[in-house]
Amino acid sequence: MNAFEELHPSLQYHMVNSLGWHSLRPTQLAAIAPIHQGVHCLLLAPTAGGKTEAAIIPILSRMLKESWPAGGVLYVCPIKALLNNLEHRLSRYAKLVGRRAEVWHGDVSQSRKKKALKEPPDILLTTPESLESMLISVGINKPTWFGHLRVVVVDELHAFAGDDRGWHLRSVLQRLDEYLQHPLQRIGLSATVSNPNQLLDWLAPAGNKCVVGQAHVSTDAEVVIDHVESLENAATVISRLYRGEKRLVFCDSRGTAERLSSLLRSTQIRTFVSHASLSAAERKQAETAFAQEKDCVIVATSTLELGIDVGDLDRVIQIDSPSTVSSFLQRMGRTGRRVASRRNCLFLTTTQESFLLALGITHLWSQGWVEAAYPPKEPWPIAAQQLLVSVLEQSQWTDKDLLARMRRCFPEYPIESCRVLLQHMVHHAYLVHQDGLIAMGPRAEQEFGRGNYRELLTSFQSAPLLTARYGGTEIGYMDPSVLTGDALQQLVLLAGRSWQIKEVDWKKRVVWLAPAKEGGKARWMGNARGWSRDVCQGIRAVLLGGVSDAVQLSKRSKLALAALTDAAAVSMQTEWVLRTDGNQTRTWTFAGTNANRTYARVGEVNGLRVKFDALSVQAQLMDLKSEIQSFDAKDMKFSPQEYASFSQTIKFSNCIPSELLALTIQARHFSDINI
Repeated sequence: MNAFEELHPSLQYHMVNSLGWHSLRPTQLAAIAPIHQGVHCLLLAPTAGGKTEAAIIPILSRMLKESWPAGGVLYVCPIKALLNNLEHRLSRYAKLVGRRAEVWHGDVSQSRKKKALKEPPDILLTTPESLESMLISVGINKPTWFGHLRVVVVDELHAFAGDDRGWHLRSVLQRLDEYLQHPLQRIGLSATVSNPNQLLDWLAPAGNKCVVGQAHVSTDAEVVIDHVESLENAATVISRLYRGEKRLVFCDSRGTAERLSSLLRSTQIRTFVSHASLSAAERKQAETAFAQEKDCVIVATSTLELGIDVGDLDRVIQIDSPSTVSSFLQRMGRTGRRVASRRNCLFLTTTQESFLLALGITHLWSQGWVEAAYPPKEPWPIAAQQLLVSVLEQSQWTDKDLLARMRRCFPEYPIESCRVLLQHMVHHAYLVHQDGLIAMGPRAEQEFGRGNYRELLTSFQSAPLLTARYGGTEIGYMDPSVLTGDALQQLVLLAGRSWQIKEVDWKKRVVWLAPAKEGGKARWMGNARGWSRDVCQGIRAVLLGGVSDAVQLSKRSKLALAALTDAAAVSMQTEWVLRTDGNQTRTWTFAGTNANRTYARVGEVNGLRVKFDALSVQAQLMDLKSEIQSFDAKDMKFSPQEYASFSQTIKFSNCIPSELLALTIQARHFSDINI
């Protein structure tokens, strides 16, 4: 019997006669047996390689063969747009065999959620944050709602694993196990990762496992870098290039996306915008444009990077550069899906730094390289969150039972550290000890209690935003920092349009807007991502030997690269380049943000004022190599001011004892010193 014949006969029939499929792809065929057997799997295939079908077809087959009741499958995605995009596909496949799929996230109405609770779907599409909300909800009977769960599919697993959302997701899945009647099979999907076995071991720490397929990096694409030097120039290029085609433009900040959208609309280009601070209705317009529009520009942040079926998209344009090859591959992978079409990406860089980053990213890609996906070390912020939500989920715990849960959620880390964390949270009234039981403390209620503990649902740090409304329409969300002085009459950009602020209700956190002809500014607080050592070494390789044949440079870019090459004067014989100007020494290390932050700390220990970036370290006449060789890591102490500064980027940092917070800061902002 071949792999296709192992599927349930009803599914075989509909695949051939209803869907018109004459064959399955190799990864889809290879996934059937291990999924039927209940093995934990990581399914690998290039972007648009059919990973969703590779997972869901054998799951539906197993569902039919074993007569599963409703509620058997969770399908978890990192972004709402991907869930919305997948709902139609998965609903179609499920309906063919008499089953049903339903989506559940923050934009879904309460009436729709109540209906789902009364009539559980066979496949529930959701996010980790919505799963967390279900677990702590007093209105959901967890054993009933989750009791029949058999399989969880985690789409874009590498995107989860790379930050704290991965730790959050895995902890939620571990807590779900406590309500299940059957062992939970875990299936991850990924297109761009170089350490698949380690990634699967992290997703499923115990049980039989199998990596299915492969996702090698293809360098068959049209990649061009044009150093345009300003966002206004980028808008001019976009308005003149590729007329009549559908263009997706990626920006790496919401503010840049807003400014570019406004500039493009001023040139009469049909433009849509998508980012996380827009209302669901505004984001839906951009998602719909993927399927229905032809001659338009869609400006987006990473909200449209992952997995979404973009149909006949013609071009991807990148303003500046993402900081990882993985992200670049995801974005470029939106193109090249039509027969005889080719993947493409045009970089329009506006600063010298972004030009260098684009050179480094594309160099690594041209070598067939992509990052490994590793979860952040020392996940004590998420451990603190899990202690709090566990108490919300089940109002009282013994120390022993709560620590046992933490051991299951974080098996890689010592239980003694979890005990220290718990004791700290009790001492500081985030939790309280009453009659031998742990319960929610007054400080947790004060800091997180607003909105039914909404802030405890998410693992990432975000500024408190104001809801922006025009009449009865919600436009999106604004950072309060954009409001200066008397905010009334101030002009702002949101959803790619200009607005005038008419009223601010600080108590309700609402900003009332009216349309304006032009002008305004957009800003959201965010943390710039650091550059890895690999990317910086890619930049060094380009400065040393030029770009590869796989990357094209515009005339402007060639001139910019020539000037940078002369200024850096990198040589094969020297790993680091020293430049002295007066009493200042700049050491070009090409070591990455965290390494150079560590090198800068060496100078600070010796009483020097030091500046650093991802590529270099600057200080007063400092022989960096000599100082590093005598540096003792135990000297790396943090002042209260430094704790406060780093803590701004770490959610739940106030809940963490100083010794564990120091471990988190060191692991995430510094790196081992190598000479």
